[in-house]
Amino acid sequence: MPQTELHRDRNPLLEAVDLSCSRGHRTLFENLALQVSGGEVVQILGANGSGKTTLLRVLCGLQPPAAGSLRWRGRDMSPGAPEVYAEVQFIGHAGGVKLDLTPRENLDVAIALGGRPTGTTVATALARLGIGKFGRRPVRTLSAGQRQRVALARLLTCASLLWVLDEPFTALDADGVSIVDAMLYEHIRAGGAAIITSHHPVALGRVTPRPVSIDAGA
Repeated sequence: MPQTELHRDRNPLLEAVDLSCSRGHRTLFENLALQVSGGEVVQILGANGSGKTTLLRVLCGLQPPAAGSLRWRGRDMSPGAPEVYAEVQFIGHAGGVKLDLTPRENLDVAIALGGRPTGTTVATALARLGIGKFGRRPVRTLSAGQRQRVALARLLTCASLLWVLDEPFTALDADGVSIVDAMLYEHIRAGGAAIITSHHPVALGRVTPRPVSIDAGA
């Protein structure tokens, strides 16, 4: 899996300091500290409703925290900072997949918008995810697991240092889980990093994800 300009410095890529987030009048978590460096996977743990998805969106700069700060490569960052969009790839529950487009068209659009192709072709990425034969069918005709594979194929075609993945194993069968495990392992071996949430035990060869727990607020 070709990757470009991956991070070899052991200093943190992304650092959160005293992070707090709220939903309405409810505090989801507070005073959270988190770091992720190249070659590392961090797994966010917490009960349903504890704010795992909110935390991932904050870490990507997609929404502001209630309190605290974020640093990218040692520099303070603000929500929507261009350096984050250039080097971080977020795949959430919806996957960002357009149902009326084919898998090939979805990946072509992602590459055009991302601006940092890895060199892996769309056909190769879809084949790696086991959905090559569905490349020209509208995504709406695919199963939930196949749609998830389309979303995850973006990781192979669009270069990014940090993968932020919200439940990446959702709807995947055992073969799909094995493929994504291998992708994560290859990414961190190449110097990339990942932050994930998952109810699925994550086994990445010789690499063990570092757990970070968040508690639901009162």
